[in-house]
Amino acid sequence: MMRFPPLPTEQWSPAQQRVAAEIVSGPRGQLRGPFVPLIYSPDLASCVQKVGEYLRFSNRLPEALVELGILVTARRYRCANIWHSHRALALKAGLDPAIILDLAMERRPASMSGAETAVFEFCSELARDIGVSDHSFDRVVALWDRATAIDLTGLCGYYVLLAMVLNTAQVPLPDGAEPFQP
Repeated sequence: MMRFPPLPTEQWSPAQQRVAAEIVSGPRGQLRGPFVPLIYSPDLASCVQKVGEYLRFSNRLPEALVELGILVTARRYRCANIWHSHRALALKAGLDPAIILDLAMERRPASMSGAETAVFEFCSELARDIGVSDHSFDRVVALWDRATAIDLTGLCGYYVLLAMVLNTAQVPLPDGAEPFQP
């Protein structure tokens, strides 16, 4: 049973109505996933959705690399919900299915481009060590810039927050979905 079941819209407070309207009118287009439990705290939901909108939709990285960072974080923090949603988005963005399979199996992907390797190493170190080595930081900065390094850090942190929300809320996967399907 979900710990934060969906609230009927007729029971929403004005603050909940406001944040739901923000979410629905933005690029997400609907209130789902972590925002179902987050709407219990509408001010937090509003802040979180604004940060996520920037990190997910306005990030400096190509979409496939954003999705790679999200999948690395989802797998490390054992969030099957994020994995399920973003696996499909990663495939749509052109991330190699072999990379997704290796991540699902908790293996270092066997074949990655230089940019994919930089994102993988940066996000993996950040999740594992709560920081990154000079080598990983310098590689991201050399490929992009410091702004991208901070965006990538924010992306990982944002998805750690969402993983904690979804895992705490015990949001079930859609019917027929398998956890960490490659």
